[in-house]
Amino acid sequence: MKKMLLSFVVLALAYAYALNPQTASKEELMSIKGIGPVKAAAIMKYRRNHRIRNREDLMQVEGIGPEIADNVYSDVKVGEVKQKKRIFKSNKYEAKKAEKKAKKAKKRSLLFGGDKAKAKADKAEAKAKKAKEKAKISKIDFKKAKADKAKMKKAEAKLKKDRATLREDQAALRKAQKAKDARKVASLKRKIAKDQARIRKDQAQARPLAR
Repeated sequence: MKKMLLSFVVLALAYAYALNPQTASKEELMSIKGIGPVKAAAIMKYRRNHRIRNREDLMQVEGIGPEIADNVYSDVKVGEVKQKKRIFKSNKYEAKKAEKKAKKAKKRSLLFGGDKAKAKADKAEAKAKKAKEKAKISKIDFKKAKADKAKMKKAEAKLKKDRATLREDQAALRKAQKAKDARKVASLKRKIAKDQARIRKDQAQARPLAR
């Protein structure tokens, strides 16, 4: 009975905190496995005129099949590095598009003149600048996430190695204690204390990267 109740609570919490495709931002949609910039844009375009209340509604969006719909409602996410890469690529594309529009608007302003054309060109230029800055920030985020993942892998490998050394030393200590070799026992105890201190240090270094 307790297990059933716990399962119900877990499912209820998962449903409560799952991503809502009707209100989610483009970045949030791209955090879901199977959804990149194109599919995220398609969802955002579809929901302008339609309500997305369940899986069936979501599957009306072009390119969204049962697997992706399940990922959305089960909150199945891609890795952080992959998500940051998707966001960076999407922002880079948007920045290029905005820059192209700004150049076109400026050209029209120079050709035809007038306050309206100039205002339009200035607005397009400001939008392009903002998009470029957004792409720059997302590039920094992506590079940082990539570097953190590499550091995390290195920290995990070091922790694994140090734990293996500790196990070996603990086995050697048991052997020395059995053989009643007091000198070796004392030496191994000091070594084990160093091993444990090293492991604590490894864990402290890995902890901020795991957040």
